[in-house]
Amino acid sequence: MTTVQDMPVSTEAAPSAAELVARVKELHPLLKKNAAQGEQDRRVVEESIQALTDAGLFKVAVPKRYGGYETSMRTMLDVAAAAGAADGGTAWVLTLTNVCAWLASLFPEQAQDEVFGADPDAKVSGVLAPTAETQKVDGGWRVSGKWYYNSGSWHATWAVLGMPITDEAGEVVNQGLALIPRGDMDLEDTWFVAGMRSSGSNCLVAEDVFVPEHRVMLVPPAIGGEYPNEHTGTESFYRSAFVPILALVLVGPQLGMGTAALEYVISKAAKKPISYTFFTRRPIPWPSSCRSPRLPDSSTRRTCTPIGPPRTSTRPPAEAATPTT
Repeated sequence: MTTVQDMPVSTEAAPSAAELVARVKELHPLLKKNAAQGEQDRRVVEESIQALTDAGLFKVAVPKRYGGYETSMRTMLDVAAAAGAADGGTAWVLTLTNVCAWLASLFPEQAQDEVFGADPDAKVSGVLAPTAETQKVDGGWRVSGKWYYNSGSWHATWAVLGMPITDEAGEVVNQGLALIPRGDMDLEDTWFVAGMRSSGSNCLVAEDVFVPEHRVMLVPPAIGGEYPNEHTGTESFYRSAFVPILALVLVGPQLGMGTAALEYVISKAAKKPISYTFFTRRPIPWPSSCRSPRLPDSSTRRTCTPIGPPRTSTRPPAEAATPTT
């Protein structure tokens, strides 16, 4: 049985996006150090998870009522991108856990109490696909199913999982999301992939698990902006559009990884020979004003003049031409 703690509502201002990003950057050395081990273990190293937890970086989407920061979509993106610049797998787990905390915060307060009230550091994973079978019973549904690609599954304490809504006759009448304790399910270790192995996106398995009605949310009304959270009148973050949040949040880790890749290329460019020429290195960097955080297109491409002396070449001087008779 879930025990709900009495959580005083936080009266302190939540950290700014800039402060949260700064916290992530302070952890960059640790996240980078553990990145290779995480890929080998196929899960984020626990030291990294604990450091992110201690820094409050899993609280960006948790309601203030439970000691969370209740920030914004933009803050989730900024935090995710900052983490992605250090390690993609870690950023993916952080991002999916945060957006699933946002999902859990759309449920009725009774369900939120069971998640965040019982454990202020609760971590939620999720898969929205309704890959389950359900049976309507008094007070809820009995659920059996498998949900693949459950990122952060090793670290989650709860999961938001898709399910069909059935009536007493067994007919599917709607689509829903269920909040289920991780301890009520098994985990199948299925995540054997080439990249971002540390995301630990395994399969969760439920066998005849009872899910009460207050831990089920209907998907079609949610897509239309109708959530069962009783606090949407005072908590604007939980009035955000359902599909855009779930789609856009995935951009964050990729922005961070792209930034890291760009910085790596720039750091190597000055020492890189120019292929098929006599130049053994590229000694003159382009002016910083010519760099753009966006991919170049017709509207962002710029014409720049290198700063500094002309490039030198190892090409031998051409001999003077001798006229022939």
